[in-house]
Amino acid sequence: MKLTKHLLLLSLALSICLAALSCNKGGSGGGSGKPKIAVIPKGVSHNFWLSIKAGADAAGQELGAEILWKGPAVETDYTGQINIVEDFVNKQVDGIVLAPSSGDALVTPAKKAKAANIPVVIIDSGINWEDYAAYISTDNRKGGAMAAERMAEILGGKGKIAILGVKKGSVSTDEREDGFQEAIKKYPNIKVVDFQYGDADRAKSLNTAMDILTKNPDLNGFFASNESSAVGVFNAAKAKGVAGYIKVIGFDSSPDLVAAVKAGIIDSLVVQDPYKMGYEGVKAALNQKAGKPVERRLDTGVELVKRDNIDTPKIQNLLKERK
Repeated sequence: MKLTKHLLLLSLALSICLAALSCNKGGSGGGSGKPKIAVIPKGVSHNFWLSIKAGADAAGQELGAEILWKGPAVETDYTGQINIVEDFVNKQVDGIVLAPSSGDALVTPAKKAKAANIPVVIIDSGINWEDYAAYISTDNRKGGAMAAERMAEILGGKGKIAILGVKKGSVSTDEREDGFQEAIKKYPNIKVVDFQYGDADRAKSLNTAMDILTKNPDLNGFFASNESSAVGVFNAAKAKGVAGYIKVIGFDSSPDLVAAVKAGIIDSLVVQDPYKMGYEGVKAALNQKAGKPVERRLDTGVELVKRDNIDTPKIQNLLKERK
């Protein structure tokens, strides 16, 4: 009788242990049993990143994954982003979707993730490392060239222009700026008279754009290679009383920038599809973890948004705020 009782207790204890192991199966899946995908943007303050988060969250909900969203406060905080990646590696997440703030600085933490058998999907901006599961982004050189062709068109092939970039070493914006400069060389009567950086900060972009406008009172056009630089140029042009006179072409969108295009104050915006980047990034990480086929290079597309096409369904879908 005592032996039977002990056997029953032993059987019950074993069942409890097996149940606990079953609940924790899948490592980082935790009690929910869902795979955990870390999505790490360059920063968290711009509308662009919020759209990426919305796409990632939608993929997580649809595909049964828990999305862990964390990025540095500012896009130039390379050390902060490195620490975030390494923290998720230590927590043994099931996949990392990363928008590298630097093509060089993020290589070592990405390698650590790969060594820990964590799939790494690169989105938005490139990295100087080829062992990722997938790279999902805009063709940024194409976007920069698109802006240059538009600038040449609206200036009639001649004039003085300036570029407000983001930060040297950020692959996506480096490519936009390079693409713009290469394409504008086809127009010898258009001169780039100044090129400075705003460090992905609206206040610094404003001050830098103000300085450029002060030094170049006869400026005809301005290319701004991301959302914060475009906002800075737009506000500087307003402050200087030249909004609508200087031809401004920006990259990315925000409600204020879209309103400025509609009002004819900003000529146009080169717009990406960050929602798709977030969605496809999570999908690729989950497929790689499950051993399913993954498309290594996915171009999410780019469009030139102007006053005459801004209200079309295609453009409105791209500009839709998703948070």
